[in-house]
Amino acid sequence: MRILVIFLLALGVASTAQAVDLEGEQQTRYHALTAELRCVICQNRNIAESDAPLAKDMRELVARQIANGRSDREIQQYLVDRYGEWVLYDPPLDRGTLILWAGPFVLLAAGLLIVAVIMRKRAHTPPRALDRDRLASVLDEDERAGRDDDEDSSREHS
Repeated sequence: MRILVIFLLALGVASTAQAVDLEGEQQTRYHALTAELRCVICQNRNIAESDAPLAKDMRELVARQIANGRSDREIQQYLVDRYGEWVLYDPPLDRGTLILWAGPFVLLAAGLLIVAVIMRKRAHTPPRALDRDRLASVLDEDERAGRDDDEDSSREHS
């Protein structure tokens, strides 16, 4: 019986040691940090939204680090060292992430350049004779159809 009581007390102490109470500014920092950190298991969810056990551990780790007085940068660096840069939604600009930062702008510039070249080619290309002949025949057909419609409507009114 005595061993059971000691075990339950030890279990209670261990479970309260895990819980960290944050107040005021610390709570605000906690929510901001957990929203900025990606869950390693859940791909595109932050650790604040994730129900994964690892995300829970990461949230507790962040809370303990804040309670211990670490800065946001130190906490982020600790998690990057532990899980890699992928844990950050906003990775730093360095050699490894340069393509992530510059890639969209390079693709946009390439797309605009392609559109400009195509537009310029079309502006300087004169219409072909075949196109002119086809346009003339279409216009003649429309003109004839218009005359036929006028004649039909004049007959109906008479």
